[in-house]
Amino acid sequence: MLAPAKNLETGIAAIEHGADAVYIGADRFGARQAAGNSVDDIHQLCNYAHQYGATVHVTVNTIVYNDELADTKQLIRQLVEIGVDALLIQDMGILEYCVDLRKEYEGKHFPEIHSSTQCDSRTAEKVAWLHKLGCDRVVLARELSIDEIADIHVKNPDVDLEAFIHGALCVSYSGICYASQYCFGRSANRGECAQFCRMKFDLVDSKGREIEHQRHLLSLKDMCQIEHLEELADAGACAFKIEGRLKGVDYVKNVVSAYSQRLNELIAKRPHDYQRASYGNVAYTFTPNLKKTFNRGYTTYFLRGRQPDIASFDTPKALGEYVGKVKEIRRDSFNVAGTASFANGDGLCFFNDNHELEGFRINRAVGNRLFPLKMPANLKPGVGLYRNNDVEFSKTLAAKSAHRTIPVVLTFAATPDGFSLYMRLADGSQQLSSAVVFEHQEAKRPQHDNIIKQLSKLGNTIYECVRIDIADGADSYFIPSSVLSQLRQQLTSQCFDFTAQRRNAVPRAENFTVQAWQPEYKAYPYLYNISNDAAHSFYDKAQLRTIKPAFELSPISNPLIMQCRHCIRYSLGYCVKRGGKRPTWSEPLSIILGDGRRFRLEFKCSECQMNIYAE
Repeated sequence: MLAPAKNLETGIAAIEHGADAVYIGADRFGARQAAGNSVDDIHQLCNYAHQYGATVHVTVNTIVYNDELADTKQLIRQLVEIGVDALLIQDMGILEYCVDLRKEYEGKHFPEIHSSTQCDSRTAEKVAWLHKLGCDRVVLARELSIDEIADIHVKNPDVDLEAFIHGALCVSYSGICYASQYCFGRSANRGECAQFCRMKFDLVDSKGREIEHQRHLLSLKDMCQIEHLEELADAGACAFKIEGRLKGVDYVKNVVSAYSQRLNELIAKRPHDYQRASYGNVAYTFTPNLKKTFNRGYTTYFLRGRQPDIASFDTPKALGEYVGKVKEIRRDSFNVAGTASFANGDGLCFFNDNHELEGFRINRAVGNRLFPLKMPANLKPGVGLYRNNDVEFSKTLAAKSAHRTIPVVLTFAATPDGFSLYMRLADGSQQLSSAVVFEHQEAKRPQHDNIIKQLSKLGNTIYECVRIDIADGADSYFIPSSVLSQLRQQLTSQCFDFTAQRRNAVPRAENFTVQAWQPEYKAYPYLYNISNDAAHSFYDKAQLRTIKPAFELSPISNPLIMQCRHCIRYSLGYCVKRGGKRPTWSEPLSIILGDGRRFRLEFKCSECQMNIYAE
């Protein structure tokens, strides 16, 4: 399970709450520009994560300009030296550099190379191509169904596949959205997305007739696959990714805990099929609840094929959990019909008659009678309420809410000149040891209970003793508590070498020469994100027939700015191919921003895809 880390604090919280890995951005060249971190902070996160066998993946997944190539390469070398476990790459020039650099580190630590979801990997052929280029793992497009993931896995059984399981959804296939760049000069491929898809639009037909007025027609609900982890694992996904590198620590604590517990249930059910990728047991002080964390409403997206409820046309804001309906309103308060309990300071919201989300804060709660700081003018009996800020839950998460320990077995034994203590993982896979020189003296009173008592005091270490074995006769000698404490402290100051264990166990992708680019990789003209000479050279070797620079460098008129699996026509109930009503409008349809800018919709039904062009 791979968790997002906005910063060092969030990364540590993710590991502490059960993540097997975290992904984090460096101070440059990550696809979330607002979530950058120093190399020193990433180094500290590596040291913390590696204690548990957890891994740190660093995003270097923007396209890079020529004048940035040297700095990007220097950053990658720094990340290699501090021991990061994976690099997420989008730019093909940088990918080729990483594969070449790996040869310099032969026999030494070098991070895995992962192709970012920005590479738009939605076909088995594209996944195979990326693997042959040297990628150890491919992060799949969010839009894929269980059957599509399974097909990719069957055709690429040796490729690690990473699938998103939770969080915000981009309406366009990732890596090929140019709306933000076109409208605002902020490139999504360089970590500067302005969230064009969360804005309001009018929908009009070719004759200017308005079909929808000021709706969030491109805004999607958030993904939630917590009920489908087993299906995803069986389909071939080996890593489950949570979105949210801009989210705070409370979000990460809650979501990671919920999914970690569900993964543990799956492994307990099928221990011969699956195991966690890191070590440790987590004790929680709270019960995770995904409804209490930022969400726009949840969807399984395309997991089981096209679904009618993936969009959030009314609002791009967080709804939170449904808490009941307004029952009766007085001058300064109202009653809620439902079973939820409330606290002073809770944040509530509701949809008014104009399909707009209105929010307010509770000043005082007396049972189910709520006194807002100011009564909302549009609140009516029968209106459904959602809580998007739960004060009591936030207080719980603000405190220490989890403790992660590694279960170990200790063995105390006598040596010819003293005593030794061995610590091994509960599964027996690794062992550490300590020893002291101390003269053997026959004990005048039993030592067994004191040995157990002193050695069990693992205190604030990351280890949890599940059993202590005493070798034959070792408790017949006198041994002071101070010596036992010395043995214990020497032992617990050491750490198991999970990094070496992982490095020896995971086969690397072979370094092949650049393979020819094929049309079934699902790319369109000018969408190859070629922004530097190294990427241009790469695609030239890949025999790409038409090499065009990235849209950021060479804008064109009336560009294709988005490719979406989301279809407005289908969501409104007008897809005849799938049983919808026959449209009465004249196509092509257009969506119009509040400032009057227009964008033409193309329904490419042969691929079940909606394309958006700037007019």
